[in-house]
Amino acid sequence: MSELQQFDVAFIGGGPGGYVAAIRAAQLGLKVAVVEKERLGGTCLHHGCIPSKSLLRSAEIYRNAKEGEEFGIIAENVTFNFAQVQERKRKVVDQLTKGIEHLFKKNKITVFEGYGRIIGSLSTALANGTISVEKANGEKEIIYAKNVIIATGSRPRTLPGLKIDGTYVLTSDEALELQELPNSMIIIGGGVIGMEWASLLNDFGVDVTVVEFLPRILPLEDADISKDMTRVMKKRKVKIYTSTAVIPESVKVIDGHVELEAKKGDQIIQLSADKVLVSVGRLANIDDIGLENTKVEVERGVIKVNEFYQTAEPNVYAIGDVIGGLQLAHVASHEGIIAVEHIAGKDPHPMDYLAVSKCTFTNPEVASVGMTEDEAKEKGYDVKVGKFQFRGIGKALVHGEVDGFVKIVADKKTNEVLGVHMIGPHVTDMITEAGLAKVLKATPWEISHTIHPHPTLSEAVLEAALDVDGKAIHA
Repeated sequence: MSELQQFDVAFIGGGPGGYVAAIRAAQLGLKVAVVEKERLGGTCLHHGCIPSKSLLRSAEIYRNAKEGEEFGIIAENVTFNFAQVQERKRKVVDQLTKGIEHLFKKNKITVFEGYGRIIGSLSTALANGTISVEKANGEKEIIYAKNVIIATGSRPRTLPGLKIDGTYVLTSDEALELQELPNSMIIIGGGVIGMEWASLLNDFGVDVTVVEFLPRILPLEDADISKDMTRVMKKRKVKIYTSTAVIPESVKVIDGHVELEAKKGDQIIQLSADKVLVSVGRLANIDDIGLENTKVEVERGVIKVNEFYQTAEPNVYAIGDVIGGLQLAHVASHEGIIAVEHIAGKDPHPMDYLAVSKCTFTNPEVASVGMTEDEAKEKGYDVKVGKFQFRGIGKALVHGEVDGFVKIVADKKTNEVLGVHMIGPHVTDMITEAGLAKVLKATPWEISHTIHPHPTLSEAVLEAALDVDGKAIHA
């Protein structure tokens, strides 16, 4: 035992779940180790949230420059340099990575670079808390921790029978590294990631087609949000096929671009583009991490945990994408904090997933918290709804961004806010007010009696809250 490096808690994975929770664990006085096979920050920082939003920001500035004449700003022959767009993305990622590394040094967290695997070949007392770190050069290092937190994240899913070649048929991982943009792209999947890419590529002038298996795009959002996003995207010349299934074996690369067939009812649709982006969800990274050496249970491809993220092995926890549910960076971070506070005996409150805000960084943006109108009705609530369009808000007119609305779903019996749904300018920055309303079990009346400054976009929340009881001022 003396040869082993011993820790109070060791994380397998240094993404937004692992690294945030590691810092919190260190703050609580625990001796912490993090095993990470790539760079700290995980998928979110290197292959997801941050790089994609950096590209989206460049696309937004390009769009604004082209539309400047409406504001009296004349910019002729506006172009973009995609290599420079990618370079800026890399700089943003590098700066944030260095920031995490600095925080780890500040909090005296030990980082082991390599592939982490729970092993069970040592004594019974140590078996489930022992991790083998396999380095790129083939060397192995063994560490022991009283508690292990699995935070290995997820990877892009593909369709059975559809091969990702990384050149013509891509996942978001390969798309983020494109050196030049194609003239056309077919996106398979109209969920959050698919629609963000549709918006981004459309702003850069790419001809985009979205194929969604379900009856509507953004299927997890309120039906009114999906309907409005479809309207806006079609106005922007994005072609959208819903209730349509791509036939995987039909996907072929011919003369430098991709041809495929998709089935909509009894109709076969022929589609062709320079590239195809597959965006049909994500798979938990739980293979080959040593779960077979533990009592950890897996169900439907994800790790089973309790409300404090303990697995069936009491000293092994799991957080983030590997446990399914809401696969969001901020969710993983909060789950990790609850897990380490439970380890430290701090008696944390279990997470309320209905109070989690969800964001989609399209143009226009989408944000929501709580139940959709349909979900609330399915659960037996008698609902009342308030809705207000951004075109009635002065700041939206000033910005020249009037598409979208704020919708509030409330319980007629208790007046409690059940859900808030937004589509429009900067709503991803506005949704936190609604999240706080959910945490505090607020009513529309309480939201409407919160003074919203003028002129701001947040006035749409005020008006929607008033509209729940038919009292909107500017309707």
